[in-house]
Amino acid sequence: MNNSDLADALAAANGLTKADARKLVDDVFAAIADAAAKGEEIAINGFGKFKIKDTPAREGRNPSTGATIQIAASKKLTFAAAKAIKDKLNG
Repeated sequence: MNNSDLADALAAANGLTKADARKLVDDVFAAIADAAAKGEEIAINGFGKFKIKDTPAREGRNPSTGATIQIAASKKLTFAAAKAIKDKLNG
């Protein structure tokens, strides 16, 4: 499922136009991205949590040359599913 499919499902379920539903989907994901960029945890009841995880700088190897390289520290967005979603997936 992609953004368009999600918007189509919302439009059908709520009597919205596809354009309005697509705008809502885009706005929700933009709000999640903005909150994550601020370092906030995003908790959606019954769905799960989006958290920011810091990965430290480390040494790695270039696979083609075998040379040691430095991999910079970075931040990653992780997702932990809520119990309700896990139960739904596992029957």
